[in-house]
Amino acid sequence: MDNEPRVRASEIPAGIRPTVQAVRRMVKTVVPRAREVAYRGRPPRSARAMWKIARYFVNEDAVAGIGVYPTYAVLFFFRGRELQASNPGLEGRGKELRFLRLHSAPEATCPAVRRLVRSAFRLART
Repeated sequence: MDNEPRVRASEIPAGIRPTVQAVRRMVKTVVPRAREVAYRGRPPRSARAMWKIARYFVNEDAVAGIGVYPTYAVLFFFRGRELQASNPGLEGRGKELRFLRLHSAPEATCPAVRRLVRSAFRLART
């Protein structure tokens, strides 16, 4: 497994590229030991489908991931339901997964998002 996504930055929609880059840097800064693994997919054929870019692991547990739509990025958490009580901004109705929509680089690196990432990785260690 690689440490760098297989997706070339030029393939990510230009308007959302800085946000994706900011999220990746933020996760690496907040949790330096997290292992980044690229999804090997191609851009979806539909603008309504999420393009998964990378996911982050601690040991063998998937903790978080980054996906994109044409106009925003998504930071998703595999155990998001457990984080939702203390983070009401999380969206999603699936069994476990929850996500945040991120529309800009400053939004992606704000203190609340950084705390959420820290909490998700702390939860994964338990």
